[in-house]
Amino acid sequence: MLTKIYPHSLIHKLRGKNINFFSIYEDNRGVSDADIIELSKNLPKIILTEDKDFGECVFAHNAKSISVIFLRYSFSDLASITQVIIKLIKKENMNLFRLFVTVTTERIRYRSIK
Repeated sequence: MLTKIYPHSLIHKLRGKNINFFSIYEDNRGVSDADIIELSKNLPKIILTEDKDFGECVFAHNAKSISVIFLRYSFSDLASITQVIIKLIKKENMNLFRLFVTVTTERIRYRSIK
C-alpha cells in the first residue's frame, strides 16, 4: 500500500496492525500526484490519501488500473477513522483493487476505476 496520509498516529497504528505500506510522506515527500499514480501501477499498491485533489486528479486524467482509499474525517474522529480503515483493509484488501473507495466514520462508498 502507498500512503499520502500525514497523521503520524494513523501511520503508527497501521504499522502496529502489520499492515504493510510505503509512506510517501515519510519517504518521497513532494512527489507529484501523477508520479504517485505511476508508482502505484508499477507495484501495484493501494493509495491511501486524505487529499481531496487527488480524487480529482484520478478521474480528470482518466487514471486506470489504480486503487485509492480516500479518507474524509475531522481531526476529532482520528481514532474512529483509524479503526474503520484497519477493518476495511484487513477484510477487503484484495477486493479493493481498481476501486476509488471513500471512507468516513459513517460509511464507505465504492467507485470503479477501470
